[in-house]
Amino acid sequence: MSATVADMLAEARRRFTEAGIADPATDARLLVAGILKQSSTELLTRSAEKLSPDQIAMISKALERRLGHEPVHRILGEREFYGLPLQLSAETLEPRPDTEILVDTVLAYLKDLAKAHGDLHILDIGTGTGAICLALLSECPEASGIGSDISADALGTARSNAERHGLQDRFHAVQSSWFENIRGSFHAIVSNPPYIASNVIHDLAPEVTKFDPVAALDGGPDGLDAYHAIAKDAARFMRPDGVLGLEIGYDQRNDVTAIFEAKGFRCLKSVKDYGQNDRALMFALA
Repeated sequence: MSATVADMLAEARRRFTEAGIADPATDARLLVAGILKQSSTELLTRSAEKLSPDQIAMISKALERRLGHEPVHRILGEREFYGLPLQLSAETLEPRPDTEILVDTVLAYLKDLAKAHGDLHILDIGTGTGAICLALLSECPEASGIGSDISADALGTARSNAERHGLQDRFHAVQSSWFENIRGSFHAIVSNPPYIASNVIHDLAPEVTKFDPVAALDGGPDGLDAYHAIAKDAARFMRPDGVLGLEIGYDQRNDVTAIFEAKGFRCLKSVKDYGQNDRALMFALA
């Protein structure tokens, strides 16, 4: 069959709508543009172009994957975070826009620390794709960073993302469970740890449960295991005027604050996400 860009876009939107996908028009546009390696503007200006049989087959296969609840960015193999296109892999969490709020918040403190210290050292615990650390390094030329993760697959992905953006000389990947293999002290420790309570993971959308790695989601019985693990040892790895920035679940602000205050930290700031839910906390040594 012969089909144009507009035909495939309409077909994708129709099938996504029938399947009850939340935002069918956006997903159709992202998927078709991504497969054709076109911008959203090109998709419009070239809408009458005929597609080759190979292009039609690639788009059709991608549609089937999306109808099986695989997220668009996993199908395309990458997602942009803080202006950086990042490769995804099986054992990395797909970076979400709300996590950019943590980057924004930490950056304000890093700018002040850079004035005082010149060179900065950052630790990103559970780095996954490298998203948080690489975003901070790209915005802070005076910083170098360690991205730690228990997953070798994730660390390989983070390394290739660092290379892709010319940050490989300032980014070091370390396989570690929490602080186990970490050495040195840091001006900023950051983490978007697993924070979903084990018993509610099965209630999440299939896009998450079937395709995000469980290790990056499961925060234990009350969702707070990771915060206890980080709070237990973080003080030993922080510079005296350093900061610690964490992403949290929407209902965890008070619990996480109490965990860190009990280990000698004080809360500097609590920040809400685009949906007005608590999303990030900043701490310093008390």
